[in-house]
Amino acid sequence: MTQSTRTRQRAGVLGATVSLSATDYRVHVDFAYLRSLESHGQTLHLLPHQPARSVLNGRHGSRLRGRGLDFLELRSYLPSDDIRSIDWRVTARTGEPHVRVFTEERDRPALLVVDQRMSMFFGTRHAMKSVTAAETAALLAFAVLGQNDRIGGLVVRDDGIDEVRPACSRATLMRLLSHIAEANGRLHAERKAPSPTSLDDVLTAVARLARRDHLIIVLSDFDVIGPRSERLLSTLSRHNDIVLAPVADPFAEQLPSDLQLVVSDGDLQATFDTSDNAVRSALEAVNIQRREQLVSWQRKFGLSLVPLTTSEPALPQLRRLLGQQRRSAPEKGDANER
Repeated sequence: MTQSTRTRQRAGVLGATVSLSATDYRVHVDFAYLRSLESHGQTLHLLPHQPARSVLNGRHGSRLRGRGLDFLELRSYLPSDDIRSIDWRVTARTGEPHVRVFTEERDRPALLVVDQRMSMFFGTRHAMKSVTAAETAALLAFAVLGQNDRIGGLVVRDDGIDEVRPACSRATLMRLLSHIAEANGRLHAERKAPSPTSLDDVLTAVARLARRDHLIIVLSDFDVIGPRSERLLSTLSRHNDIVLAPVADPFAEQLPSDLQLVVSDGDLQATFDTSDNAVRSALEAVNIQRREQLVSWQRKFGLSLVPLTTSEPALPQLRRLLGQQRRSAPEKGDANER
């Protein structure tokens, strides 16, 4: 299978099932694969005015702020000027009509927070949560740069955070993809994970890079919510647009009633038997509590909530969530994009 074919299949533009090569992009991604998503990412749009079907333009999601305005000049009124731009104070003082002229800021920075901790190395359907997050981040990064906006990000690992300051630069985007690919490649089943990085630490780092007027997109399973997470989100949301994109696996959403599962963190080992009602209820309660917490933040702070699943490729999910499905009739192999 060629690189092009693998890329198109993982991005969701091939419906046919083909044999996998030695590199299975459902389990791990590399820099070359993430970079190859550029043409697909450039078909997405994250501008403030979203389609009616977009989750970023609904009653449950905040409207994205537009780019800011910079004052350019104060000049005499011309017949073609909008009367709403008249500066009445200057007009009264000079006796002649004057208008204030503004220019739109050149770009709007976006910050992608990409979770690549061990809790994300899980998947039972199409891909690992870590892969879904990485692939989504790459697609969105190319979409942002395609709009001539600044792009940066934070790549969250169990043992730290890689920071890439936003810049309207292809080199910056490539550096972000490199960090994502490197962190993703470190994940494996036998790895002993240290204490996972808390959302408190992540949001503290976000606040350092995004003081105001940023689009902040958090791609995570939100496994470790800290005691200061809500307060940090509240502060960030006052001056930025925040999109929470929880990445979930269908297995965790609907636990089977006859599963016996052995799990280990490298030192300790535990057995879960979902035929035990108490065990199944406890596991389900964790997921319900986490989901309710995100919904609560959405309502309190006007955040946008964009749920992602590991059960299908990232590209068709993003197109559907952003209300940007292809208008033309799909080809024979494109059924999974609908």
